[in-house]
Amino acid sequence: MLSRLHDKYRKEAVPALTKRFGYKNNMAVPRVSKITVNIGLGEASQNVKLLDTAASELGLIAGQKAVITRAKKSIANFKIRKGMPIGCMVTLRGERMYEFLDRLAAIVLPRVRDFKGSDSRINLCFRRSITPGWTRSRA
Repeated sequence: MLSRLHDKYRKEAVPALTKRFGYKNNMAVPRVSKITVNIGLGEASQNVKLLDTAASELGLIAGQKAVITRAKKSIANFKIRKGMPIGCMVTLRGERMYEFLDRLAAIVLPRVRDFKGSDSRINLCFRRSITPGWTRSRA
């Protein structure tokens, strides 16, 4: 069964975008491929228990188990060594992704303005990257 947002995308957005931009194929219409949700914890270098709590909370938010991310490089100023656990992340694809995006847009984001619990440590970032499914060379 398709989620509400996925159904609306297929039935309303794809035909509208195809008509507006003159796409000849439905596969050329831009679409969401994945959503990544991550938590970076600088304090995790001193206290690993924080990371376990964050990973379990992120798993509850996203609906699947979080993966522990490790430092790619050593940074002396932050007291971080290469390979130390410093955060966690979840990658959502398919129906789970559409369900998450639907709930984020319909329930969470309308309430962000009224949120009083932020201690300026919460960062909400949306990134859009458009990569075509295929490229056509012009000869």
